[in-house]
Amino acid sequence: MTAQIFALCNQKGGVGKSTTAFQFARAAVLAGRRVLAVDLDPQGNLTSNATAEPVEDDQAGLADALSSRATESIRDVIVPGVWPGLDVVPTSGVTLGAVRDELTIAGAGREVRLREALAAVADDYDLILIDCAPSLDQLTINGLTAAQGVVVVTHAKKWSLDGLSQLLDTIGSVKSYYNPALRVAGIVVNQYEERTVGAQQWLADLEGVAETRGLALLTPPIPKRVVISDATEASRGLDEWGSAEATALGVIYADHLASIEGEPS
Repeated sequence: MTAQIFALCNQKGGVGKSTTAFQFARAAVLAGRRVLAVDLDPQGNLTSNATAEPVEDDQAGLADALSSRATESIRDVIVPGVWPGLDVVPTSGVTLGAVRDELTIAGAGREVRLREALAAVADDYDLILIDCAPSLDQLTINGLTAAQGVVVVTHAKKWSLDGLSQLLDTIGSVKSYYNPALRVAGIVVNQYEERTVGAQQWLADLEGVAETRGLALLTPPIPKRVVISDATEASRGLDEWGSAEATALGVIYADHLASIEGEPS
């Protein structure tokens, strides 16, 4: 069975895409799934947290698999993840940024390079998670073109809400031109500060936008908790952290993952 492929996106940085991808991967592995995490962000945060061994700056990675100037395939650059059942397509150094620039000036077919690369390994996995860059550039377009579903990771804040329409427009363009099967699998509200009036109001506004556009807003929001960042930075699943709070938060990620893998909204 070919893997389900999801791209985690937001053009705004700092919303927790990499953390969400990491904890989704953990939830899938716990469920006995074969998971491939693809680090499409030049910052390489998912690589630093999810790989079993450190990835050197000169090590072949995703950039090599996407560049027309390299011979490596996706299969050539995959490395083991921190848990059995998890593999990672890593990024390191500045090379992925260079490939982004290469794609900007490339001709026909530039949008489908990641899709074509992943096709060679899709049958090896149950789930592929693509952690996109915080931008709407050619790297993110490649991620959206390769995916079956988009997971929008956002905050309940004004700037995040303002950028949502632009992101949804980009998703719509990719759907129209490159990937007719693409759907928004769900919106994850991350780092939610439930005790603030502002966050409650912006969440209500976000719920209105989601309802108007027919999108699934996943509930409950993921609260802002230090334990989530601590566990992720230590390359640990929340269930491995050893506290009741962390375990309960891990269940939220597992439930959200189950939701995005369900029927299209």
